[in-house]
Amino acid sequence: MITFVALYQKLTAMREINPQENTRASAFEMWMQAPMPMVTFFKTLDVSRLVRISRKRGLKFNMLMCYCIGRAAVQVKEFYMLPVGDKLMQYDTIAVNTIVANTAGEVSSCDLPYNEDLVQFNIDYQRLTKQVAERCTDHDLSADSMVIGTSALVQYEIDGAVGMYSGIFNNPFMIWGKYKRGWFKTTLSVLFQFHHTQMDGAHAAKFLDTLQREIDGVNA
Repeated sequence: MITFVALYQKLTAMREINPQENTRASAFEMWMQAPMPMVTFFKTLDVSRLVRISRKRGLKFNMLMCYCIGRAAVQVKEFYMLPVGDKLMQYDTIAVNTIVANTAGEVSSCDLPYNEDLVQFNIDYQRLTKQVAERCTDHDLSADSMVIGTSALVQYEIDGAVGMYSGIFNNPFMIWGKYKRGWFKTTLSVLFQFHHTQMDGAHAAKFLDTLQREIDGVNA
């Protein structure tokens, strides 16, 4: 049974805000109508700790990356806003998307609600990715949460990637390939793409630095 509180939270999960009364006012004016409003950053992360935890605990590396992405994003308030159409929307929660190979030999999209509890996040990850793979249907939380897209090409070594702008989806997006082993550490090159209305370069750089700290400090 859905309680009144739960229903209220769901109805208010996404709401329009006045950009002129927000810190993104000037960015909204400058970038909402720009033909190419997306910005792309590249960064090399030290993922040695995630690789060790993945092996020791039997946890999927991709799950750990998604968890750390969510954990870093909730610390940057700009992630709770997103330009949708010609409006600026405010969200109460954040989700991380992952692409899943399904039983039809294609791929499906799976939105994972962020949970600060790694155990619960892993349970949701296993349940939802299995459901999406078996049913060959997307799991979409975009009406409830600001979704960070990801695409992990873990079978392939890539030096970089350039994102795309569809004109429909303005969500921040991350891409990475296979991590690279070195003598003293294991590294992963990532792309982070974001809409300039949502955040500035300083916010994106802060997020990537925070992501590295969360990777270094994750407990499992």
